[in-house]
Amino acid sequence: QVQLVESGGGLVQPGGSLRLCCATSGIDFSINYMAWYRQAPGKQREWVASIDSVGIPNYAESVKGRFTISRDNAKSTVYLEMNSLKPEDTAVYYCKVQIYWGQGTQVTVSS
Repeated sequence: QVQLVESGGGLVQPGGSLRLCCATSGIDFSINYMAWYRQAPGKQREWVASIDSVGIPNYAESVKGRFTISRDNAKSTVYLEMNSLKPEDTAVYYCKVQIYWGQGTQVTVSS
């Protein structure tokens, strides 16, 4: 079956950085469009970034210039490098492929 396992979340101070990973199995990773979403407390889940099968990224305006999505097809893993983090980036971050979601990883930005 399809599995997505996120890791790399944690507590970081404003201005800090984190790198999220999403390891996948059960899919032909190299041909799939991958995406990261996030959900803050009391808010709807929102799209953060995505990357197509040839590595072309797209970003939500709120994270453009601060976050970088990338993929390693050999490892069937997608990454989200997050820099210059702000308190408003606090959320549970999820990766998604097709109709499948990971379990999420908590990112908390606080001093």
